[in-house]
Amino acid sequence: MYLMRIGPQGDERPVVRIDGNHYIDVSDEIDDFNEAFFREDGLQRLRTLVTNPFRRPTAFAGERIGAPIARPHQILCIGLNYSDHAAEAGQPVPEEPILFTKSPNTLVGPNDHVRIPRGSTKLDWEVELGVVIGKRTAYLNSPAEAADAIAGFMVVNDISERAFQMERSGQWSKGKSAETFNPAGPWLVTPDEITNPMTLEMRLDVNQVRRQKGTTANMVFNPYEIIHHLSQFMVLEPGDIINTGTPPGVGMGFTPPIWLQQGDVMELSIEGLGSQRQEVTAAR
Repeated sequence: MYLMRIGPQGDERPVVRIDGNHYIDVSDEIDDFNEAFFREDGLQRLRTLVTNPFRRPTAFAGERIGAPIARPHQILCIGLNYSDHAAEAGQPVPEEPILFTKSPNTLVGPNDHVRIPRGSTKLDWEVELGVVIGKRTAYLNSPAEAADAIAGFMVVNDISERAFQMERSGQWSKGKSAETFNPAGPWLVTPDEITNPMTLEMRLDVNQVRRQKGTTANMVFNPYEIIHHLSQFMVLEPGDIINTGTPPGVGMGFTPPIWLQQGDVMELSIEGLGSQRQEVTAAR
């Protein structure tokens, strides 16, 4: 299934994408794709609703697409998780997952504007595979067990302000948590729709120039290993998001570095998971 939320920001309604032109509205039965939905086995309920012959598909009519899930309990991020990205950053390949967090209120829709924060000088992009947790998870015995904890996969743009992140001391989260810094979607794709999440092509363009091109096959730690690892240190809640790292080609990796400016347009996609488009706008 392809879970979507459409409508004005703050007033999205849950739907299921049927094809590129149609969806089935389930908002009369499902409040939202949120923590309660996943905790209460909402995906199974959703399959029953979607297959009901009395539910007719509705044609898309230019509605805004929101993030495919409501505000999560937490957004967890894995740094330097592609060997070729670690190399461009001049860092060794990590021996275990590097963890940082983003504020949950960074979550926006896949085509919403990305705002330049006040004082920003080094705004950067990162196409990433996002993983959404489907049930409360702790102390998994093996990575294999993590498959049952995954509700689905989605495209994420892990926007970063490198000066805040690298030059202002403290945690990376300072450069990761400004508003609009986590565009997600357009869909949350359930695992049964993805043959192999570890062979997906990824790309990101800035102003129609290819900047990132990679594949999830180059992850240092795959999503199952990441979830198993994190479960040893914290309880993962239904609806939590994990951003699993980015391939090479980020702005800070160029010589000289390339930073996003007002008016720039990012276009990014992951095979089978859809595409995004964001324009960079000034801070409010």
